[in-house]
Amino acid sequence: QLQFVESGGGLVQPGGSLRLSCAASGFTLDDYAIGWFRQVPGREHEGVSCITSSEGDTYYADSVKGRFTISRDNAKNTVYLQMNNLRPADSAVYYCAANEDCSGYVAQYEFWGQGTQVTVSS
Repeated sequence: QLQFVESGGGLVQPGGSLRLSCAASGFTLDDYAIGWFRQVPGREHEGVSCITSSEGDTYYADSVKGRFTISRDNAKNTVYLQMNNLRPADSAVYYCAANEDCSGYVAQYEFWGQGTQVTVSS
């Protein structure tokens, strides 16, 4: 089955950090742009960050700029999201998915995993 496996979520206090991992299963992610998304109950997926395949260009939602960093290790077939200075508003289930580039709509992304829960609370 072609999908991502997300991990690294958990409960953290405001101001804390987490590093999420997104491991590709059943395919290699070299040729894909990889996006991180998050979702809270009752709302649509929100784009958080994206990294392109060849140049490694990165994009961030305004709400996470300066706090989150996306990176990829093609040798390990894994993409990471380093999240610093976390806020309660960052609490959500975080997913990663693949697309041809970072400009596509959420519906164009594929290989969605089960997600990993991030809870920021004191």
